[in-house]
Amino acid sequence: MVPRDEIRFLLNDREIALPEVAATRTLLDFLRLDRRLTGTKEGCAEGDCGACTVLVGRPETGTLRYEPVNACIRFLASVEGCHVVTVEHLSGECGALHPVQQAMVAEHGSQCGFCTPGIVMALYALWMQVPEPDEAQIEQALQGNLCRCTGYAPIIRAAQSATRYGTPDADRLVAERDRVAARLAALRDGARVVTGPGEDRAILPADVDDFAEVLADTPNATIVAGATDVGLWVTKFLRPIGPAIFIGHLDGLRRIELGDGDIRIGAGVSYSDFAPVIGAHFPCLADYWSRIAGWQVRNAGTIGGNIANGSPIGDTPPALIALGAEITLRHRDARRTLPLEAFFVDYGKQDRGPGEFVEEIRIPRIAPGQIVTAYKVSKRRDEDISSVAAGFSVTLHEGQIIACRLAYGGMAATPKRAARAEAALAGQPWGQAAFEKAMAALVQDFTPLSDMRASAAYRMRAAQNLLLRFYLEHEHGAAIRLSA
Repeated sequence: MVPRDEIRFLLNDREIALPEVAATRTLLDFLRLDRRLTGTKEGCAEGDCGACTVLVGRPETGTLRYEPVNACIRFLASVEGCHVVTVEHLSGECGALHPVQQAMVAEHGSQCGFCTPGIVMALYALWMQVPEPDEAQIEQALQGNLCRCTGYAPIIRAAQSATRYGTPDADRLVAERDRVAARLAALRDGARVVTGPGEDRAILPADVDDFAEVLADTPNATIVAGATDVGLWVTKFLRPIGPAIFIGHLDGLRRIELGDGDIRIGAGVSYSDFAPVIGAHFPCLADYWSRIAGWQVRNAGTIGGNIANGSPIGDTPPALIALGAEITLRHRDARRTLPLEAFFVDYGKQDRGPGEFVEEIRIPRIAPGQIVTAYKVSKRRDEDISSVAAGFSVTLHEGQIIACRLAYGGMAATPKRAARAEAALAGQPWGQAAFEKAMAALVQDFTPLSDMRASAAYRMRAAQNLLLRFYLEHEHGAAIRLSA
């Protein structure tokens, strides 16, 4: 099939077909500059403040799933085949305010007003999923929205009272979901898309096999999944990323397979996609998972992207390494599998050849006697990058530690296991003495750096204290979750 040279999507209630879409063109710039939809604001241009929040509806098993995302770091090419909804599209019955908007007015939830449209869009997405949320659900939905006027209390009250002014059953997106899904299906012709000028071109493969061929033929291309990192390369560092291969639309990379002994996921599975699996099969990691970025970033960011980026402070590697995860790399039709910790070679360097990509992650299930926990230390509790992250797995049998995996982020040039601390624990009876020896051994495992997030001394003390916390929590029966 001849490649198509335009991207197609729905914007509110209009069908859009755009040729020559540059890889670096952001959705936010398109909305504000080209379409004058200025309700979507630019605050930080790095996916941190939520003022640019829009909803993106993507086809999923015959229906549409609407998620709030950051338009400032979402590239325009990535909304191919999607429904983009801005605050201008909201309305209630007979043209009245939308129930979420009316609740914000009634509860005085808008102060200076700059962040209000983004907050409304996040609460709109929550209202469609959970019409009567509790406070914890509201706070989690608002993790990615910063209100600099510091008035979150009326915003929370607005989220709690929105159903007084209407229910999702009568909402436009709910009522028209099947029709919109059919319109999006008609836009998708299964063709590869190649669009944009010269080196700033965007390539959207037809499927995963096509992706493998395109990347092998263009090994210098930038792979763009959720753009939660790559977006900042453009908006903050003005880096060229073209040619860029966009893969967020590839259903073959979003699969989740639940096996008896392991769980296998495609590299394109987002944090939000995987959250229900965490809750059902790894509940010991649920709190940690909810602290990865904010809701908008969790909806866009992918587990495979977090791994492939190779950041020493990536959130997922410590926990996944502790679980014994493996990854599968692919080059055309050739595949190889390696332990996740072996993928990280040095700062900015991974064991990935030209034209090779992370295709799958395999995560062993938690075994009887295995205790698993992950921790994150950051300046803000929510929506912040780790100063130190840790994933711990200890397996007990008759009071003895028969296996352990201790992985840290933020302590070295790569996510790394603490080999000497593991050796100090292995074969020892479960007790504080063994963990104190492991804490002392950490100084042989790591020589952390000082930077804007934490000093070297702070990082080492935090890493040691997290080990002690792990022991104390499980010694006293708090938050122990063992797989049967």
